[in-house]
Amino acid sequence: MVQACEIYNDRVVRQFALMTVVWGVVGMAVGTLIAAQMLWPALNLDLPWTSFGRLRPLHTNAVIFAFGGSALFASSYYCVQRTCHVRLYSDRLAAFTFWGWQLVILLAAITLPLGITSSKEYAELEWPIDILIAVVWVAYAIVFFGTLVRRRVQHIYVANWFFAAFIITIAVLHIVNSLAVPVSLVKSYSVYAGTVDAMVQWWYGHNAVGFFLTAGFLGMMYYFVPKQAGRPVYSYRLSIVHFWALISIYMWAGPHHLHYTTLPDWAQSLGMVFSVMLIAPSWGGMINGIMTLSGAWGKLRTDPILKFLIVSLSFYGMSTFEGPMMSIRTVNALSHYTDWTIGHVHSGALGWVAMVSIACMYILIPRLYGRREMHSIRAIDLHFWVMTIGIVLYVVSMWIAGVMQGLMWRATNPDGTLTYSFIESLIATYPFYAIRLAGGLLIMAGMFIMVWNVWRTVGEPGGQTDVVIPAPAPQAA
Repeated sequence: MVQACEIYNDRVVRQFALMTVVWGVVGMAVGTLIAAQMLWPALNLDLPWTSFGRLRPLHTNAVIFAFGGSALFASSYYCVQRTCHVRLYSDRLAAFTFWGWQLVILLAAITLPLGITSSKEYAELEWPIDILIAVVWVAYAIVFFGTLVRRRVQHIYVANWFFAAFIITIAVLHIVNSLAVPVSLVKSYSVYAGTVDAMVQWWYGHNAVGFFLTAGFLGMMYYFVPKQAGRPVYSYRLSIVHFWALISIYMWAGPHHLHYTTLPDWAQSLGMVFSVMLIAPSWGGMINGIMTLSGAWGKLRTDPILKFLIVSLSFYGMSTFEGPMMSIRTVNALSHYTDWTIGHVHSGALGWVAMVSIACMYILIPRLYGRREMHSIRAIDLHFWVMTIGIVLYVVSMWIAGVMQGLMWRATNPDGTLTYSFIESLIATYPFYAIRLAGGLLIMAGMFIMVWNVWRTVGEPGGQTDVVIPAPAPQAA
């Protein structure tokens, strides 16, 4: 009997994958510019649109939501089809999520340099764009969960659990934190006030890290690491424990951003305790990913994509140890408001999120265009080393600068006066800003290597762009 055929919807996956690369270049280029502005303030050109205060949220939104978000859309749409053996629930809704998300990014790129902002960290966009984000995200949820419901296999693979948790939680976080009273088309005021506003903001802010930048990318890890290694996941049981422990604990960690503020002490302590507890599930996931290579370590010699994946997991482990340590009050007293926090954020954002995203795009793009592999494996290897060196320069320079700043700011003379002025601490930090800029330039150079490699891969003649799989045979009665 001839079996029916099912064609995966890879068009939307290709679109998101290519835009991941484009927005990666844009986001990191803006980041490099503002890193240079910290060294040479005159680079703001005395223009309001290019000032640090306006470019910085543009950079964070471009890297997190444009680059990272596009990678998550691409990988989740790819994975859910392959693990469920069905086409995406709705081609039209999937297409809407792509064009809607690109419109959100474009509106952010226009409004943020103009100073149109709600001033909320990672949630700066004003109310009309917030509504558009919510609509696109609900459409995304319908496509993803609709595909899960139609699956032809009973089991739901663990990667889909992480994608599902990320989609649901981000919807709740975004809608609750963005509740506002509009006073004009470009201005609104939060419905929360004072300490409550801060609490809700960092409940959102830290869980945007916990679910958008962690749970979603762990879904990518659990699919692509076993795929690339050619090995089953090290412990499927551990992956399930990792999932439930992570989503149960992460929600409570936000108050550690508000140590030594008007937030009640019990809430600060609650955030600190849950943050420290997060080490266990986080390291469980890291160990599970790295140990998946057991018996396949030799592949690291010849497969630079595996190098990206393993180093990204190493940075994940490092960041998820450092974060809980920084949440402890006595450590936070030294680290808060210093460049140590900047180093920590970029250890996670570049070392974990960017490297796992880049690896996944290197896996996805040739498959989506019917190629056996990327045009140049040597270029992938070069990208890996350039980016790794750049991240190490960036992160280590900020660690050193941050600890130095914290120690200088708290140093006192015998009579109780401050030993150093703020300007003296800034002068002492300048050499580390130069090292950070050098690291940023290397990271951006790596992205241009990727652009060239993707261009050559996509432009090669031949290849099949639609994947066809046989439908499962009917079950006997």
